[in-house]
Amino acid sequence: MLLRPVQDSEDDAELLRSLAVAALSPGNALDGQPPTEAAARRRAGRWRERARHLVRTDPAGSWIAEVHEGGRSRPVGAAQSAIREGTWGLALLAVVPQARGRGVGKALLERTREYGRGCLRGMVRCSHHPAAARSYVRAGFALHPTVRLEGTLTASGRAGLPPPDGVVEGSGEHRDLRDSVDRLVRGGAHGADHELLLRQSALFVADDFAGSGYCYVDPERGKVELLAATSRRLAVRLLSAALLSLPEGSRASVHGLTAEQQWALDVGVRAELPLEATGFVCVRGMRPPSPYVPSDAFL
Repeated sequence: MLLRPVQDSEDDAELLRSLAVAALSPGNALDGQPPTEAAARRRAGRWRERARHLVRTDPAGSWIAEVHEGGRSRPVGAAQSAIREGTWGLALLAVVPQARGRGVGKALLERTREYGRGCLRGMVRCSHHPAAARSYVRAGFALHPTVRLEGTLTASGRAGLPPPDGVVEGSGEHRDLRDSVDRLVRGGAHGADHELLLRQSALFVADDFAGSGYCYVDPERGKVELLAATSRRLAVRLLSAALLSLPEGSRASVHGLTAEQQWALDVGVRAELPLEATGFVCVRGMRPPSPYVPSDAFL
């Protein structure tokens, strides 16, 4: 098996996406419900843009695993990680089913952990797959079970949400606010990740005498991409604003909620969104950030 760096190219970005899709359990979709053909193309483009963003910011954190069979190389896995102000995050770890149990995932995880060796803090989103969970425990991470809120946003659910007083649409002018909140809540700012998130998502911000916060939501998928706030009260208002920005009858989802995010579960219950157990948020050198909803790619 050979590990090679990911190149900043459309071909390698699409290869990462195809490996991530192939690594999913049957019946799952990379972005939730199966989209229309046009929506699928847009989502694939955004996924590739995120992959290339991480290659540009952290070239030493992105790797593809290949095996040589019959004189040919075949990609069987990939990993991407990033460092943001001393916080290391694993954005992707994917191994195709036919290559599992052969040390591919272990090799990829070790290589990305080497990249983050000097970081005091680390964070990973993990599925409920037993082997994946064991690998993170062995790597020194504490596992925190997560649930997700996902379902159709009904008229009665929207009516049950608390008013998002003081929340406004955000812009690039709120960059310092977002980085400041990141440092307070998760120990390190997302930095350049905010530029990509702002291109791909709607942004809501809140800033008053009691604190600050922000929330990104993808209007097309109805998914909360990332939320951070300095108080639960602000977090509730931000999550409510994000959900209320979606039209009645659309799909809404909030993933990666640990027990520390009871405020988000309360909002989800008021919005009548079903709860489902998923996987884990794994952390090292820190507790799960709160109030916080982690991003899939940027944690």
